[in-house]
Amino acid sequence: MIFICGAAGGCSSACGATRRPPAWAAATRARGGCGCANPLCWRCNWRCCAAAASGGRTAPRTWILWPRAHEDDHMKSLNIAYMPALDHLRLLAALLVFAFHLFHFYYGQWQPAPYAAAFGLITEGHTGVALFFVLSGFLFMCIGLQAGEIRYAAFVRNRFLRIFPLFLFFFFIAISVGRDEFRAADVLYVFFSNLGQAPTSASFITGAAWTISVEFTFYLIFPFLARFVRAEGAAYLLRLIALLALVKLAAYGVSERPTHMLYSTLVGRLDQFLWGMLAAVLWTQRRAWFERHGRVLLALAVLAVWAATTWQARYASYFLPEPRQPAWVVWGTVEALAWAALVLGYISARIAWPAPMARALEHAGAWSYSFYLWHGLLLYTAQRFVGVWTPFGSVMANALANFALLLPVTLALAGLSYATIERPFLRLRGRYQGASAPR
Repeated sequence: MIFICGAAGGCSSACGATRRPPAWAAATRARGGCGCANPLCWRCNWRCCAAAASGGRTAPRTWILWPRAHEDDHMKSLNIAYMPALDHLRLLAALLVFAFHLFHFYYGQWQPAPYAAAFGLITEGHTGVALFFVLSGFLFMCIGLQAGEIRYAAFVRNRFLRIFPLFLFFFFIAISVGRDEFRAADVLYVFFSNLGQAPTSASFITGAAWTISVEFTFYLIFPFLARFVRAEGAAYLLRLIALLALVKLAAYGVSERPTHMLYSTLVGRLDQFLWGMLAAVLWTQRRAWFERHGRVLLALAVLAVWAATTWQARYASYFLPEPRQPAWVVWGTVEALAWAALVLGYISARIAWPAPMARALEHAGAWSYSFYLWHGLLLYTAQRFVGVWTPFGSVMANALANFALLLPVTLALAGLSYATIERPFLRLRGRYQGASAPR
């Protein structure tokens, strides 16, 4: 964490703080601070050091308030400038999955809901997973384009520290709950939580963890993909996406349950990561154009996402009893294109949220991984020991009421998990730009 001193010339104590840079005042004003350069100013959220605050030299340096997500060096990547909009979209993805699980676990009984097609973003809210994968591709390709060569071992180490501590926490919950069925070979499901009879998939409270193995596979191959894209441009990604389209078609033909296979495996999900990478290439090359048309693109993308999920809820629900739905051969691509357009639109629109709202979105976005893994456990606990609140005669109205009731509880739990399990490991991350790239 960097401590900045407001005193002329820097702090005279041994705290190591330095004078704020000239651009600091304008930046803090833009974020809602007053820009006064006073290290004790609550509006700017800084405290220089114990020496400045209390006259001592040994008391710990602290924040006056909880640090904003974009000022928390534990969460912020060391390899690219912080992009608050991506945290906002991570939160959106987590909220979609939360609403999806709440609706079906409490009311929908994991059945198609064509009667609520207009609420497809909820009844088919698993589309939030697609948004997560597109966001990952976008963020890492931005890093790959800006940072140059990526040191493979350092990159994988960073990603391991980012996702595995909390994932292993839930994996051990899963094997503890299912202790009577546990076999030693089940330990290998740490790397394949999306396949077979993974312990995490045996219970609703840990079921969301299936995506982690898919995501980590993306991390393992990304440094190579980034190098090839830097060498050959977007054409490389388009060729790979074309090959995957053929693979999807063939896999659909040979699989007994192709809808589920395409939903839960690398075959059906890798192109979503690649479309996110391609969106990053386009944004980097045409950023000025996107920023001129960002709000229009965002509006069109929101409409496209709503239309796509409405159509899916009515005609191609994941829960249809038919295990072979032809639409699912291309559905992952449709999702990826819609979400990639929304990502480009949202980051280009540069929406100026009020400062309190911006801080709340950044915090909640930083906690989105904990939110994603913990929400199933909380939904189950609330249903089992408190009961489901049904104040209205409408299923959807009741679902929205429970969403509003349980959301702040889940966010608080996610914040606790982030501070306790994630952040200590995030402090251990380092830079991975360098000459020792994958060969």
